[in-house]
Amino acid sequence: QVQLVESGGALVQAGGSLRVSCAYSGRTFSIFNMGWLRQAPGTEREFVARITWTDANTLYADSVKGRFTISRNNDENTVYLQMNVLKPEDTAVYYCAANVLAGPSPRADYWGQGTPVTVSS
Repeated sequence: QVQLVESGGALVQAGGSLRVSCAYSGRTFSIFNMGWLRQAPGTEREFVARITWTDANTLYADSVKGRFTISRNNDENTVYLQMNVLKPEDTAVYYCAANVLAGPSPRADYWGQGTPVTVSS
């Protein structure tokens, strides 16, 4: 079992920045990547970013590339998503996930409960 707990969601203004966090625990040896997905009201869940467990290789959705940065602190068992130059279309509930399969219908082995991010115009 892997447990994921997100935090840091907030209301921010367009152009601002925010960092959300995901604390992970459990059988981390089963994890090959950690990532973030999001779901806006009335839309399907979409892939945002992921980082591999072994070499920290990163992958980003085109919509966030250059603005968002995913990172991990192994000592604190935490993965982060730094979000800069936020746009109203970034408004969504952000979910931490383990073993993410990116694509038009993203999947993962483990999910957190989500943390809401609202970007005002």
